[in-house]
Amino acid sequence: MALWRDETQETVLFGEGIRLRHPALEDYDSWAKLRFASRRHTEPWEPAWAEDELTRSAYKRRLRRYQMDVETGQGYPFFIFRASDDVLLGACNLNNVRRGVLQSADLGYWIGQPYMRRGHTRAAVRRVLAYAFGPLGLHRVEAATRPENEPSRALLLSIGFTPEGFARKYLKINGQWHDHLKFAILKDDPVR
Repeated sequence: MALWRDETQETVLFGEGIRLRHPALEDYDSWAKLRFASRRHTEPWEPAWAEDELTRSAYKRRLRRYQMDVETGQGYPFFIFRASDDVLLGACNLNNVRRGVLQSADLGYWIGQPYMRRGHTRAAVRRVLAYAFGPLGLHRVEAATRPENEPSRALLLSIGFTPEGFARKYLKINGQWHDHLKFAILKDDPVR
């Protein structure tokens, strides 16, 4: 499988000072630097990193998985760039797309530590939701966050997600199973 994106599958989204597009091989250096610089910030909220997490070969494997997800319609990964200067800020992904009677996906996101609390994540989530409910034709987008992750919970609520429950030991984060709060937003819900 080629590491170069098929241009017919290229999706670029714009909004609120950001640009989102699928990750590319040429993003490796910026991605690795930002992930390394943000590790202490993101580690409590993410799966444990592999020993080779930031290597070029691991990044290529990640790209192949992303490409397969896009080709099969099971996922839509986006890197977030600042529109003014094309600096990589983080990522916002639609994962586990389910079709049929469900028409749903899971939302995941991270923002680099230097770019926190500047509105970039909010802008990215809003734009990815417009893509999910527009061209992808989804009915529902779900998100989960650990109860102690107040910034993430506040972000989801401010955009219009509705709390739907408490999931015990829902995801294995940083090597341990953790409880999560579950949220969802529907196509007909107002996105703020």
